Amino acid sequence: MSVPITIDHLFKHFGKLTVLNDVSLEISPGELFFLLGPSGCGKTTLLRCLAGFHTPDAGTLQIAGKDITHLPPHKREMGMVFQNYALWPHLTLAENVAFGLEMRKLPSAEIKARVMEALSSVHLAERAHAKPNQLSGGQQQRIALARALVIRPRCILLDEPLSNLDAKLRLEMRSEIRAICKEAGLTAVYVTHDQKEALSIADRIAILKDGVIQQVGTPEAIYERPLNRFVAGFIGEANFIPGTIREVTPATVTTETACGIFVSALENSTFAVNERVELCIRPEHIRFEKPNSDLPNRLRAHFCETTYLGEVAQHQLALPTPNASPTLLKAFELGPRPGRFKLAEPVNLWLEQQHVIVTRV
Repeated sequence: MSVPITIDHLFKHFGKLTVLNDVSLEISPGELFFLLGPSGCGKTTLLRCLAGFHTPDAGTLQIAGKDITHLPPHKREMGMVFQNYALWPHLTLAENVAFGLEMRKLPSAEIKARVMEALSSVHLAERAHAKPNQLSGGQQQRIALARALVIRPRCILLDEPLSNLDAKLRLEMRSEIRAICKEAGLTAVYVTHDQKEALSIADRIAILKDGVIQQVGTPEAIYERPLNRFVAGFIGEANFIPGTIREVTPATVTTETACGIFVSALENSTFAVNERVELCIRPEHIRFEKPNSDLPNRLRAHFCETTYLGEVAQHQLALPTPNASPTLLKAFELGPRPGRFKLAEPVNLWLEQQHVIVTRV
C-alpha cells in the first residue's frame, strides 16, 4: 500500500559545506516524485537521507506519519534502485532478487513465490536462471527493480537508474519504470539530472539548486510557469530578455524591455510595477505566421543562422536593440520548409500572451 512521505526542515552539512538547506516536501501516496537539479545540488544526498545512508543534522523524515529520521535502513521498508544496478554477477536472476528476502529469513516457499511474482512484474520470469551478464542493460535494470519490489516496500527510491543506458533504451525504460511503479501502487522518489526524463514520467518535480528547493509542481507547471530564471533556464531551452514591469492588471502583466513592450497573460500576479524581471521565451513558442488581428508581442527580426534537422529547424534571430547590440533569439520551426527564409532577411514574429513568461531574477 502506498504511503505519504514528509520531509520537514531538513539540513545536512559536510564539514563547512551546507548540502541541504531547510528542505521541506510533502509527497503524496502513490506519487512518482522527481528530485531534479544540476550536479551538486543536493538531490542524491536527500535521497540517501531518505534511505537511511545519511543522517540529517536537523529536521525530520516521516513515512505514513512515522518518524524514521534515525531508523536504520533495513527497518525503513524502502526499496532502493541504484545507478549501477548492484547485481551479484555469480548469482542467477532469481537468486539476486531473493537476496533481500533471505536476509529477512522468510520461509523458502514464500521466497520462491515472491521472487517469481517480482520477476513476472518486470516481464523476466522466463529468465529466472540466467546470470546478469547474459542480459541487456535494460533487462538488468528491470532485475534491479524486481529486487527492490520483492520486499514489498512502502516506497521505492531510484538513484539515476537510467544513466548507464544508451539513448534508445533510456526512452524505452522511462515508460516501463512508470508503469511498474504505478502497477505496484508505490510511492516513488526518483533522482535525475535529465530534464526530459523528469518531464516525461513524473507526477511532480522538485527543482533544487545549492541545497535549496526552487520550485515544486507538475511538469507542465514548471515548464510553462517557472518561478525564477534558474528554473526557466534549467528546464528546457529558453531565451531571456531583461525588463521592467510597467503595468499589472488582474489578467496581464506589461513589461518594458530594450526590444519593445511585451504583454503576458498572467492572472493574479504577485509582480509589482517597476520590478526588474526577466522574460522567458521558449524557442518553440515563437510564431512566424501573421496573427489574425493587431495583437501585442509583434516583433521584427533578421535571420542570422539556420540549422536544418529534418523534422525541425533551429533558427538564430537578431532583434534590433536601440543603442546596443542586437538581442539574439533562438527559435524552433516544426515541419520546416527548406528555403523559406534567407540569411539576413527581415521577418515578422509574434508571441501569444500566455507564452511570454515573466520570471524573477
